Amino acid sequence: MDQKLKPNRFKAALKAGKRQIGLWNSLRGNYEADIIADVGFDWILVDMEHSPNDIGDVLSHLQALDPGSATPVVRIPWNDAVVIKRVLDIGAMAILVPYVETAEEARKAVAATRYPKAGMRGVALGTRANRYGRVKDYAQRAHEEICVLVQVETKKGLDNIDAIIAVEGVDGVFIGPADLSADLGYLGQLTHPEAQAAIKRAVDACKAKGKPSGSLAFPEADIKRYLDWGVQFMAVGSDAAILARGVEALHAKYADYKDK
Repeated sequence: MDQKLKPNRFKAALKAGKRQIGLWNSLRGNYEADIIADVGFDWILVDMEHSPNDIGDVLSHLQALDPGSATPVVRIPWNDAVVIKRVLDIGAMAILVPYVETAEEARKAVAATRYPKAGMRGVALGTRANRYGRVKDYAQRAHEEICVLVQVETKKGLDNIDAIIAVEGVDGVFIGPADLSADLGYLGQLTHPEAQAAIKRAVDACKAKGKPSGSLAFPEADIKRYLDWGVQFMAVGSDAAILARGVEALHAKYADYKDK
């Protein structure tokens, strides 16, 4: 039974200039991913860089998230062609590549998502990505729906952002506020004026070239500021933070009920 290549709603929305609101998914259990899948977010970031999620965990997350409203975006742990290949083969249609500092590194990330001769992605014709061989034109058309996001999070990356933006196949630039602030000398000071100026510089560079920019923030004031600047795909919270702050608030509310 032949199947058609699945369209990437998130990539299409970015191309159309539509704002996309997302959530960070760091917790390892796919049960939790199932809970957040159909809340209404446009995209959900499945994190491999700063969480214990390995390839098997990501597979279970994709299986839980795919029927929902949000497009899963997998942040791989490093700009590694082997990891990218495995993540794509299990069905990810959008990836976020951390710590991209040069156009060459951006080209390397894109090449890992393309089959030869356009790139270097290893060929397997019976994976979850092509529905185990049922999508007959997958190898020829996969690049049309795969969304490649690169993360600029250092001063060097910021200085090279125009060249990074210009790389063919880069669909968006995610500005990492925590790492960028730290690299500028303001560790843990995301709202320092110079850190904020650097983030805005990156957003402005993307806007000037018509490239979607993204970021992550928790305080509503920061989220609104980034959106006003023109950030197009915005993560507005994380499951781990929601759980941590929620249980803290619940405990504080009933702490006085305990026996003294």
